[in-house]
Amino acid sequence: MDLQLQQRTVLVTGSSAGIGRATAIAFGQEGAQVAVTYQKNREGAEQTAASVREAGGKALVVHYDLGDDDSIYQAIRQINEQWGTIDILVHNAADMLAIDGTKTTNDASDPLFETVEPARWRPAIRTGLEGAYLTTQYVLPGMRTQQWGRIVYISSTVVENGIPGMAAYASSKAGLHGLAQTLAHEVGPLNILTNIVMPGVVLTQRTRNSMPEEILGYAVQQVPTRRFAEPEDVASLVVFLASGRNQQINGEVVRVSGGA
Repeated sequence: MDLQLQQRTVLVTGSSAGIGRATAIAFGQEGAQVAVTYQKNREGAEQTAASVREAGGKALVVHYDLGDDDSIYQAIRQINEQWGTIDILVHNAADMLAIDGTKTTNDASDPLFETVEPARWRPAIRTGLEGAYLTTQYVLPGMRTQQWGRIVYISSTVVENGIPGMAAYASSKAGLHGLAQTLAHEVGPLNILTNIVMPGVVLTQRTRNSMPEEILGYAVQQVPTRRFAEPEDVASLVVFLASGRNQQINGEVVRVSGGA
């Protein structure tokens, strides 16, 4: 199936590893022009860009600090100067370090949310939600002018299920749902479609590093498919939602969780 993504310009935030990297490469396989962004991991971004080119797409590595308004503006300006209007935005970046405490127990006497400091809360909201707000505001004028655009926000099932110690992260992701619903109504009539992709556990390197094998082994048994998603599973859905083949899916939340 031709997804009609040849020469489309795509911005994927947080694309130096994991879901973002897989998504950037998947767009490359469709012949898209992909802006690969990073805040600190330039080496990872360069590796992603090389893979995008090997897959058949074009790639531009862009420094992108979602905590800095001017960095966002300058990055988008750089992409515009290189390729013109950004046709597709995939907001994947998130501040996973902004967890709410240091313990991992679910002891009622250890209310992790009450331990979180503003210095830990704010980066999660800034990166995950405010970063999406600013980036979307900057890319919408071009989409509006050409009467075509696709926006995909990467959320998480933690929004629905909850995990102790992740209130900041979950709140940043939950905010994306409200933003997507609003945009679906405001710019949907302009053929700018906005959707949420909500993965469950995804076997990224970060997941493998942060979750003990015994916990992963138990958790996978709770998934009806008896396996966790790979980054490529998420990327395949994102690419379809962002493609010209998607003409009517708008304002939806689509899970990639194996039925869990």
